[in-house]
Amino acid sequence: MDRIKIILEKYKNQEIGYDQVIELLNLPVFDDLGFAKVDHDRSTRTGFSEVIFGLGKTPDQICKIAESILQRSNRLLITRVNKDVFNQIKSIAQDAKFHEEASCISVNREDTVLLHGITVVSAGTSDLNVVREIEVTSEIMGYKSQLVLDVGVAGIHRLLSHVGILNESRVIIVVAGMDGALPSVVSGLVKVPVIAVPTSVGYGASFGGISALLTMLNSCASGVAVVNIDNGYGAADLACRIMNIIDVDD
Repeated sequence: MDRIKIILEKYKNQEIGYDQVIELLNLPVFDDLGFAKVDHDRSTRTGFSEVIFGLGKTPDQICKIAESILQRSNRLLITRVNKDVFNQIKSIAQDAKFHEEASCISVNREDTVLLHGITVVSAGTSDLNVVREIEVTSEIMGYKSQLVLDVGVAGIHRLLSHVGILNESRVIIVVAGMDGALPSVVSGLVKVPVIAVPTSVGYGASFGGISALLTMLNSCASGVAVVNIDNGYGAADLACRIMNIIDVDD
């Protein structure tokens, strides 16, 4: 949808002619860069353009993919990157923002009115990098996340002091490492979907988040969906899709 919108806006502003509109609309829906095929039709199918997972890609590859996306989209999200990649991205997008705690880069050239309804609950401060990835992802997808931080089961009274906020939420994302018990507790208190994000935080027997993942998958509380370890982006994307359905129904 972003691609079509940009083409039509350029036609409206007399930046391109009718023949160019036809030509652009008939272009392949992916851009073959040799090392990557950039999916320009993804926003039409899923509601948001392709997101770049930066880990394992060179800064040059990330820049070329980002440049291709920005030619047809007003929004860009790159996850799992550092300041060096950001400095290179600035050469093609001066308006890019680096979110250090989230290890993300974003570009948003749309006047977006952020909607509400998503609450992110974290067990501990050590989970904050995943929380920030959720926050950045949700925002560029059109939703402002409400945060309830450091309310793990070691001090359950901290969570219970926020029950009012939880009950006002429409989707809740719960981020936890260690024993991974928090999503079950939250789901037992609310009537909305809970998305559980296990993190790699913990000592040796946590096995890099596997123990939290297995706990969440074996939750005795109903209404809990589980994403992969440290996958804040995936949790936010799912929450936004749920919200899109709710907002359409409203």
